[in-house]
Amino acid sequence: MHEMSVSPAAPPNIVLPGVHDAANSASARGQTAYVRLSAARLLSLLIATLAAALGIVISGFDFSGLVLLVAFVAAALAEIALIRFQPERDWYAGRAVAESTKTLAWRFAVQGEPFGPNVSEADAQSLLRERVEEVLQRGRDRINVGPGDAILTESMIELRSSPFSVRRNAYLMHRTEDQRHWYSSNARKNEVRATSWRYGLLLGELIAVVAAAIALGRDKPFDFAGIIAAVVAGGAAWLAIKQYSQLTSAYRVAAAELAVQADVLRRVAVNDWPQAVADAEEAISREHTMWLATRGEEGPPTSRPRAGL
Repeated sequence: MHEMSVSPAAPPNIVLPGVHDAANSASARGQTAYVRLSAARLLSLLIATLAAALGIVISGFDFSGLVLLVAFVAAALAEIALIRFQPERDWYAGRAVAESTKTLAWRFAVQGEPFGPNVSEADAQSLLRERVEEVLQRGRDRINVGPGDAILTESMIELRSSPFSVRRNAYLMHRTEDQRHWYSSNARKNEVRATSWRYGLLLGELIAVVAAAIALGRDKPFDFAGIIAAVVAGGAAWLAIKQYSQLTSAYRVAAAELAVQADVLRRVAVNDWPQAVADAEEAISREHTMWLATRGEEGPPTSRPRAGL
């Protein structure tokens, strides 16, 4: 069994189950592959546009034609890889399983609904296994769960049996506040990225306007404006893939909801604790469900509101 991570000055944290770690790794690999292949496709098409516009001929050899051919082949290979391997499925399914397993682990560890104090230890563990099994139905074929504590860790059991004050402080520090900090910091990062990209695209459009104005009236104008337009179009496509603005909004909403929930959790009575934890986890689940919805995906059963959860 894993050991509980304990600090003398801080409440205990939990070691998350192996299913979470495996799903998180699969999601990271899928995201990396998807982003790299998408970038390769866009870059190849941009290079093809530049080659066609420049029309470089060296000693009678159509160098631009060769570059154009190689660029289109590279773009096609990237597209084939995206179709064949579908890395976005690993990304989405992995995150769905990881997030749902994480919320189940914390609910169990701090006696949140549906694993409240009225549920016996044996029944709570059985229910946890059942819910994780439901979650795994989504990405079982894409997630490689290695040896170790796949569903239940020793630290989760130890925290569950701890006094209310210990469970509350652990949940506030290592779940609610940690998640809120993550949302806040990433909202700022995505806002900066979105703003930088939009100003960059605006600059490109202004340069294209100037280039088009200079080319007016020339017998054989160089298509510099067309090249800039292609660069701007590629940048806009990349911005759509990364979704910086959408993520900024979603993370801000989630951080605000968790700030409210944290205030409730600090003052909640012991009898109301299980439902308060469920409400806090629901705030996190809403961000994840919205994230999946923007990509045309549907979350697993435990990431959506349901009776008893």
